[in-house]
Amino acid sequence: MTTAADVLLARADDDHPALLFEDRTWTYRQLVDEGLRRAAVFSQFHTAGRPPHIGVLLDNVPEYLLWLTGAALAGAVVVGVNSTYRGEQLGQLIRHTDCELLVTATAHEPLLEGAGDPVPPDRVLVVDDAAYAPLIASAGQAVPAPVADDDLLLLIFTSGTTGLPKAVRCTQGRLARTGAHVTTVAQLGADDVVYSPLPFFHSSSLFTGWSSAFTAGIPIATRPRFSASGTLPDIRRFNATFLTYTGKVLNYILAVPEQPGDADSPLRLAMGNEASARDIKEFARRFGCAVRDSYGSTEGIIIIRRDPSMPDGALGVAAETVKVVNPGTGEECPPARFAADGRVLNLDEAVGEIVETAPTSGFEGYYRNEEATNARFRDGWYWSGDLAYRDADGWLYFAGRSNEWLRVDGENFAVAPVEAIILRHPDIRSAAVYAVPDDPVGDRVMAAVELRDGVAFDPAGFDAFLAAQPDLGTKWAPAFVRTTTELPKLASMKLDKTRLRREAWRTGDIYWRPARGEPLRPLDDRDRARLEPLLGRTEGMGGQ
Repeated sequence: MTTAADVLLARADDDHPALLFEDRTWTYRQLVDEGLRRAAVFSQFHTAGRPPHIGVLLDNVPEYLLWLTGAALAGAVVVGVNSTYRGEQLGQLIRHTDCELLVTATAHEPLLEGAGDPVPPDRVLVVDDAAYAPLIASAGQAVPAPVADDDLLLLIFTSGTTGLPKAVRCTQGRLARTGAHVTTVAQLGADDVVYSPLPFFHSSSLFTGWSSAFTAGIPIATRPRFSASGTLPDIRRFNATFLTYTGKVLNYILAVPEQPGDADSPLRLAMGNEASARDIKEFARRFGCAVRDSYGSTEGIIIIRRDPSMPDGALGVAAETVKVVNPGTGEECPPARFAADGRVLNLDEAVGEIVETAPTSGFEGYYRNEEATNARFRDGWYWSGDLAYRDADGWLYFAGRSNEWLRVDGENFAVAPVEAIILRHPDIRSAAVYAVPDDPVGDRVMAAVELRDGVAFDPAGFDAFLAAQPDLGTKWAPAFVRTTTELPKLASMKLDKTRLRREAWRTGDIYWRPARGEPLRPLDDRDRARLEPLLGRTEGMGGQ
C-alpha cells in the first residue's frame, strides 16, 4: 500500500513547483524540508501515549500546507478546525478531537474567546507572532516517521448542517488513493496547475485539490479566502488549468459580471459537486472549459456521476449496488412515474435514502463517535443520509437531506424538487427551501431566495410563475419567501439551512400568504408577533 507520506518523500529532491501563493513559489524539495521542520516542532510538544493531533485554525495560507506536510511525515494528524465556529462550540470541536497543539494566526485568536482554553496557552502557536519563525528555524528537521496505510492523517469536520459537525477520519492510505484516482480522472499532467480556493479544512481542497497535486507532482495554487471576483484573475495569474469546487462556488463566480474575454484563460476543467445543472452548463459556456460534477460527501463511498445523455434534472448514474431504499422498511423504493408535464406522480413512495449495499472502501468512520458511525453502517449497508428517487432507466434525482422532509397537510415531500422549480425563475440566482412550523402541527414551506443584481422581488409575478409550473405539487408553493442579495453560507459554500430554519421569518425581507391560495404579501411586525409562538416548538432542536 502507498501512503501520503511515501508520495511526498519521493519528491524530496524535486525542484518543480509545489505551492503557489500570491507572488511566492515553494518547490517540492522546499515543501518536504519545511514539513520536516514542523514535524520537529511538533515532537517538542507531543506527549507519548496521547493522540498526536495538531489543530490547524488558519486561512488558506502557506503554513497550512506546510503543517499538512509535516503531519504526514511525522505520522501525526491534522485536525482541520472550522473557522466558522467560535467560542464554546469551537472549544468543543478542539477538545473532542484531542488536539495537543493548536496552530493559528492573530486574526483567528478572537474566535477562541470563550472557548475555555481547549489546549493550554503554551501549546498555541501563532504563525504571525514574532516568536514563531525563530522556533521553526531552530527546530532542525525531523526524521520521517514510519507510517502505515491505515494510520490516521486527517480529521475533517462535516459541514454541520444539523447540530455540531462530526469529525470524519481519513487515513494516509485513503488520501493517497484519492489523489491517484483524481489524477487519473482529471488526466493531470506535468503542465497542469490545481487551483483550490475553498478552505483546507474542507474535503474539496484536500481530496480533490492537494492530494491530486502532490500525486501528479504539480503545483497547487490558492488564496487566503474564496473570492468570486478574484477567481478568474487568479486562474490567469497562476496559469491554473484545474479548478476544484463544491456547493455554490460556480454560482457565485457566475454572478460576477460577464466580460468578453472570460473564456480566454488556461482553465480546462472544473471538478466538484452540488452545482446546479444550470450553473454547470453556463460555467462551461462562459469559461470555455469542461465541468465534471458528481455526487459526493466528506464520508466518501458513494459516487454518482453525471452523463451527457441523462435527462434534465437528473443527478446522474451510480453502480448497481447503489439503491434508493425506504429507511422504514428497508425495501428498495419503486421507480418514479412521470406525468406528461414532468410531474412525479408517486414521490411519496419513490423517494428514499441513497444506500450503498456493498460498501468496499472510502468512509473510515467518525472520530470518537461510534453511534454516528453505526448509524451510517447498518446491516452491512452504508446509509448516506441523502434522499433521492430513480426513474425507470436508472437515473437518480436528488431529493434533499434525510432531515429535509416537509409534512404539509398530511403530505410528505422533500425539498430538492421544490428548489429546482424555484431556480427556473430568471431573477433568482440561488434558493433554499426548508420547513417552518404550522399551526397547530405540521410544516409550512419557506423559501429563501437570492436575487440577481439589480432585481426587485415581485410577489405577484412570483405567484404567477409558480402557477405556471406544471410539476409544482399542490402543497409545495412557499407560504413564506425570504428575499436577499446573499444567502448565508457555510465555509464550504453550501447554504446554511440550519441558520435559515432558526431565523425563520424573524429577520430579512419576508413575504407570506396567511392562508393557502392567498397571494404573497409583505410580513409586518404584527404578523411576526402573532407567529412568534410557533417558533417556540422548534427552539433547541438543532435544526432537525
